[in-house]
Amino acid sequence: MKVDLLTCLALALALAAASLVARATGGRRKHKEVFLGENSKFKFGGRIDYKLKRQDGTKTLLIKAEQLLRIEEHDFAMRPGFGGAAIPVGIDVQVESIDSISEVNMDFTMTLYLRHYWKDERLAFPSRTNRSRTFDSRLVKKIWVPDVFFVHSKRSFIHDTTMENIMLRVYPDGNILYSVRVTVTSLCSMDFSSFPLDTQNCSLELESYAYNENDLMLYWKNGNDSLRTDEIVLSQFFIEHFHASSGLAFYSSTGWYNRLFINFILQRHIFFFMLQTYFPTMLMVVLSWVSFWIDRRAVPARVSLGMTTVLTMSTIITGVSSSMPQVSYVKAVDIYLWTSFLFVFLSVIEYAAVNFCTTLEEMRKMKRGKIPSTFNASQAMAFDGCFHDNDVELTHFSRATPTLTSDPGAPDVRPPEGTRLRRQRSVRENVDLFVSNSYMIDSYSRLAFPLSYLLFNTIYWSLYS
Repeated sequence: MKVDLLTCLALALALAAASLVARATGGRRKHKEVFLGENSKFKFGGRIDYKLKRQDGTKTLLIKAEQLLRIEEHDFAMRPGFGGAAIPVGIDVQVESIDSISEVNMDFTMTLYLRHYWKDERLAFPSRTNRSRTFDSRLVKKIWVPDVFFVHSKRSFIHDTTMENIMLRVYPDGNILYSVRVTVTSLCSMDFSSFPLDTQNCSLELESYAYNENDLMLYWKNGNDSLRTDEIVLSQFFIEHFHASSGLAFYSSTGWYNRLFINFILQRHIFFFMLQTYFPTMLMVVLSWVSFWIDRRAVPARVSLGMTTVLTMSTIITGVSSSMPQVSYVKAVDIYLWTSFLFVFLSVIEYAAVNFCTTLEEMRKMKRGKIPSTFNASQAMAFDGCFHDNDVELTHFSRATPTLTSDPGAPDVRPPEGTRLRRQRSVRENVDLFVSNSYMIDSYSRLAFPLSYLLFNTIYWSLYS
């Protein structure tokens, strides 16, 4: 009896142990199978890849979207309503930024959101909630979209970080919104005749490349409100006005095309050029006038001052010209710079004239014997009414007193009362007067040069500002 009981207990323990081992083994196998399914698809590709494919929700949704829109049932190489009336495509633009404006290349770079609106009944789908479906660039490549391009563009690209910035929204009735974020560099024909006091008119033009007005009609979706801009701040320009317009473009081989224009007016900031060009130029011209107050015998001081101002003006002109396009007409800044350069150059010529007249006056006095041979040439220049050296002895020069000599037998003829006799000087006498009084050239220049330059600035700023 006891043996049978022990036998039954032993069998029960053996069955319990066997069941526990079976459960543990089954769990490990199941875990191993999942592990292999996640990491060993190259070894056990067939069955496990099929399971993963069934679990790929993204691909399943894409397949459902293609089936929902019936993409495989239509030929999207042709436009909607092919053979019928032109399909209307509305355009809506939001300007994000104007990245750069180059005067040398005559172009501008703009980043914008370009949105297209049209209706394609082939993409209509049933919906109880009447809600739209939104897709990215992967579906765009399988349907028809307008082939809008930028006229006169030099470079353009669609942003692709972190994916292509393309959005496609399809409504149940077939209406489509197609949005692209693009940066384009386009030509802007600029007129620099008033530079840097100029105003530039630039435009970005949109047009269909393949479809003329018989197949595709471009238009601004909301009129003037179709063009929106963010707050744009430029370093050298102030944007006066943004406005949209439209027109037609004719090509002799293909016909008429609808064209849309994004127009904007740029007013240049003058303060930068005042600091970099105009103020330094004015200071150089005023600095050249300092030589009029330096003694005319100080040749090194006046010549070095004149050469320094001339070379500085040449450097300013070269710097401005290097940052501008090589145009064939005269700009406003050229007029100001070259006129200022002329004033600086004339100040150097003025001293050359003063020095020449002084030397000529000295030579004449030497010939007439009015200057003793013991004096050198530099001492002879002291008699100009402006400056005298302490080492010059003025006692050697006897001051001539005018004496009136008359013939005793000659009658004393007096002019009538109330009349004055005046003999007009000839040109030669006037030249001799300036030669004998060369210091007068500096005296007149001190007044003539500032007044002339002030008159030039008044006329210049009244014309261009």
